[in-house]
Amino acid sequence: MTKSTLGSHVITQVAIVVRDIEKKARAFADIFGLEMPEIRLTAPAEETHILYRGEPTSARAKLAFFRMGPISLELIEPVDGPSTWREFLDTHGEGVHHIAFEIKGMQEAISFLEGKGMTTVQTGEFTGGPYAYIDAAEKLGVILELLEHDR
Repeated sequence: MTKSTLGSHVITQVAIVVRDIEKKARAFADIFGLEMPEIRLTAPAEETHILYRGEPTSARAKLAFFRMGPISLELIEPVDGPSTWREFLDTHGEGVHHIAFEIKGMQEAISFLEGKGMTTVQTGEFTGGPYAYIDAAEKLGVILELLEHDR
């Protein structure tokens, strides 16, 4: 059975790519009166099975999350290897990288979006399950992140 929609329209996360995550996290915490979040490094490629443009990569990033109402604000500082985060930072500078949606049926959702002319640029695993970044910039003006919590 093929999907006729993505199956989700609730944004769960907005992510900003930054050059200095400590500096930006302190600024967000100060301006919004929030606690400074933990800054953590993503797991190594052996655990995340990360693919960038279809090829394995050693890409890692520093991450910080702020809970802001029903949406998480994620700050991402690329660290190693080629990635969508590094590409975005090098091409556009700091800014909004993606909006994320929790979905069910990762492969079906990817196929649906690719059928709409969008390209999968990066996939991998996080603690809760798989993720995928879909280049929807031409159609929607932003990258989409699909998150499937299966663990």
